[in-house]
Amino acid sequence: MKIDIRKTIKRITCVIICLAMVLACGTPCLTVQAITSESIREKEREIEKAKEQVSGLKSSLTDVEKLKKELEQSKNDLTAYVKQLDGQLADIQDKIAQYNTMITDKEREIEETMRDLDEAQARQELQYAAMKKRIQFMYERSDSFYLETLFGSDSISGIVNRADYIEALSRYDREKLNEYVETRKYVELCKEALETEKQLLDEAKLAVEQEEANVNTLIGEKEAQIVSVSGDIANKEAAIKEYEEMIEQENAEIAALEKAVAEERARLEAENAQARIYNGGMFAWPCPGYKRISDEYGNRMHPILGVEKFHNGIDMAASSGTPILAAYDGDVVAADYSGSMGNYIMINHGSGLYTIYMHCSALYVSKGQTVYKGQNIAAVGSTGRSTGPHLHFSVRQSGNYVSPWNYLK
Repeated sequence: MKIDIRKTIKRITCVIICLAMVLACGTPCLTVQAITSESIREKEREIEKAKEQVSGLKSSLTDVEKLKKELEQSKNDLTAYVKQLDGQLADIQDKIAQYNTMITDKEREIEETMRDLDEAQARQELQYAAMKKRIQFMYERSDSFYLETLFGSDSISGIVNRADYIEALSRYDREKLNEYVETRKYVELCKEALETEKQLLDEAKLAVEQEEANVNTLIGEKEAQIVSVSGDIANKEAAIKEYEEMIEQENAEIAALEKAVAEERARLEAENAQARIYNGGMFAWPCPGYKRISDEYGNRMHPILGVEKFHNGIDMAASSGTPILAAYDGDVVAADYSGSMGNYIMINHGSGLYTIYMHCSALYVSKGQTVYKGQNIAAVGSTGRSTGPHLHFSVRQSGNYVSPWNYLK
């Protein structure tokens, strides 16, 4: 293949002159990613998305007054009322969880945007410094540089070639100017994105506060309704009977779960398979950081009915959302909702030993799942027949409720 020596020399010389111009202007080596049109469009999309999220947050907050009006229709049936209210509480808790996730994500995105801004500003400063040197160089040389370059040749062809070199230098200057303009625009977009993301973060935090207040309002409504119905003197006898029926239904539900586990254990033994066995270890405290017992195990005066009733567990006073831990290794035999227990979990620890966790605001495990001592399985709440956030913790051995203090540290 024949090589055109003159064209090759022309290209090499052009590159050398361009490099010489860069070195003459003293442009440092940039290590940050180059700003492109796509980078700018992506940042614009991020800003638009954040603005939409801010608007969406403001319109998605729970209308607690509307919920209270909807609840009025079911107040005559306490069980239906509690179930409906717990459904509303679950929806609000889901929103709170989503907002908290948004807060975590947005804090990370703000850190990324701040890094983008720092890098873009560093690039802008380097480009600006290089352009100043380039302008100073051209001002000092004036037109003489181009004239010397253009007419320093002894032939017409040489003049044409050098004109091409001058065009290459001009093109290089235009490209650098365009790069600077795009970098400056990207810097401004980063600043706008940062401001929008911080606004969204603040809105999300306010939304969490508002929704938590809504939860407390609805829990207060439930407590007032339970007290009103159960404490009505005219309906005292009926309230006591309703309470006893509720506990009887609750016990039947628990007994049915135990029976299913016993049948499964018998099947495993018939097949010479190993069933879970409790090894006698002490339980972990299921509600870490909260030691105050608001209601003890055993016979006690019912706080609302005013009659002596058996309390089958201990109530640990804790704020909504507090983690609930599995007291010991075991298998989840229930993670469900009941009108009296609310959201609850029942764990089989083997050898006929079970623990039950009631009134949860959220459940993090499901039926059939194996859990381990100290694992986060739920969050404290006030679902079911509960008049305030707490964990009702029960222990059953061989089909009967026993004192949790026999197993707790």
